[in-house]
Amino acid sequence: MANAASGMAVDDECKLKFLELKAKRNYRFIIFKIEEQKVIVEKVGSPDESYENFTNSLPINECRYAVYDFDFTTDENCQKSKIFFIAWAPDTSKVRAKMVYASSKDRFKRELDGIQVELQATDPSEMSLDIVKGRAI
Repeated sequence: MANAASGMAVDDECKLKFLELKAKRNYRFIIFKIEEQKVIVEKVGSPDESYENFTNSLPINECRYAVYDFDFTTDENCQKSKIFFIAWAPDTSKVRAKMVYASSKDRFKRELDGIQVELQATDPSEMSLDIVKGRAI
């Protein structure tokens, strides 16, 4: 099921884990990695893990895709949650890796039905909790 343009396949586990996050809320986050022309699940975070646990799970100088289930309270005091798709491409990662992740992102994102907000980050400050809160509301 590889895409001719990017040559990237998506492991079935990616979609399965995402559905579990979306429907059952089994996970707080999922980190995906491209390995041997295939997107695979690298790590999942339990529902009680913090945003800081999530950001600390991203490698400092390697690209990743991630999905984060963000819970927040609106100004009207309503509990809500939004699913964020984060394309993590630090400036220090290899150029080739950045190109592969960039060219495969849209196709991979389409496999995950239910993404509500997308964030691009090249540095931790671009995906700070304040920015995520601002994008969620």
